[in-house]
Amino acid sequence: MSNPSSTPQLLNRLRMRQVALILAIGELRTLRAAAQHLGMAQPTASKMLQELEDALGEPLFDREGRGLKFNPAGEAVLNSFRSLRNTVVALGRELHELHLGSTGKLFVGSITVAAPSYLGAAMIGLKKQYPLLSIELVVDTSDRLIELLREGSLDMVIGRMPDANSPDNQDCLFRPIAEEALAVVAGCSHPLTHTGKRKGLDFAALLDFPWVLQLRGSPLREVIEQEFRSHHAALPQGLIETSSIITATDLVAQSSMIAVIPLAIAKRYEKDRHLRILPYSFTHTLTAWGSLVLRERTINPITRAFLSLLHADGKP
Repeated sequence: MSNPSSTPQLLNRLRMRQVALILAIGELRTLRAAAQHLGMAQPTASKMLQELEDALGEPLFDREGRGLKFNPAGEAVLNSFRSLRNTVVALGRELHELHLGSTGKLFVGSITVAAPSYLGAAMIGLKKQYPLLSIELVVDTSDRLIELLREGSLDMVIGRMPDANSPDNQDCLFRPIAEEALAVVAGCSHPLTHTGKRKGLDFAALLDFPWVLQLRGSPLREVIEQEFRSHHAALPQGLIETSSIITATDLVAQSSMIAVIPLAIAKRYEKDRHLRILPYSFTHTLTAWGSLVLRERTINPITRAFLSLLHADGKP
C-alpha cells in the first residue's frame, strides 16, 4: 500500500500513458476498448495496468465478465487522474495564450449576485495590474459553474459551496466573501407599494399576486420554497419560472407580479426607478457565497492576484 513517504517513488514510476489508460477505461469500461482507443495492443495495456497497480500497491478493479468495475481505490485514482487531466488542459490553454504574445487570459465563473459589487471592483483592479489581460466571464448557477471548473474551462468560480460534507466536493476549496440578503420586488405602481410601509407586509398579502420564481433546484428557489412552507402556504399556481433576473424584473415592472432577487441588485433597480422593494423580510437566508478553486490545481499568478483583490474587498 502506498503512503506519503513513497510519493517520490510513485512519481518516478507513474507514466502518462498509464494515466491515459485509466481515463479511457473510465469512459469505455473495458480494457479492450480502452486499448483500441489509445492505439495499443491489449496485452500491452494489460501489462501497463498491472505495473500501475504494483506501483500503487492496490488493485484498482473488480472484474465483471469482460468489463472492469472500479473498486474504491480505483475510483480514487480515476478522480485524481481526471484532476490531473484538467490541470494539463488549463496549462495548455495558458501556454497557448503566452505563445500568442499576450499576457494571458483569465476565465472566471460567477453567480449573479457578485457581479454588481465585489466582482466589478476586483476586475477593474486586476486590469490596472495587467492592462493587456483578457478576461472571460461566465454567469450561471453555482452547480453549473463548478462543473466547468472541474472540466478545466474556468480558472476559478465565485459562487456557493455545494454540500461540503459530500465526498464528491472534497476537490473544491471554498473561501467565503459575503452573505446574500434577499428582497421581494414589485413594479413601481404595484398596490403593495402603497401599504405596510411602516410596519411591513404580512406574508399572506404577497399570496394575492402572481409570482416569478427561479428554476427548481437553484439555491434561491429552495429558500423561497422554505418560506412558503414555514407559512403553511402552497406555491402559487400559474408560475413563471426563469433563471434570468433581467427577465424576472422586466415582467415585474410591467405587471402585478412579484419576485425575489438579491437585495444588492434590487437596490440598483429601485434607484433607477425600475421597480420597488416591498417591506417584507425573509425568515430564511441563502448560504454565504465566495471563491472556489480546485485544491489540486496550481493557481497561476494572475488568478492569485484576482483572488487577492476579491477577498481584500470582501475582507473574509
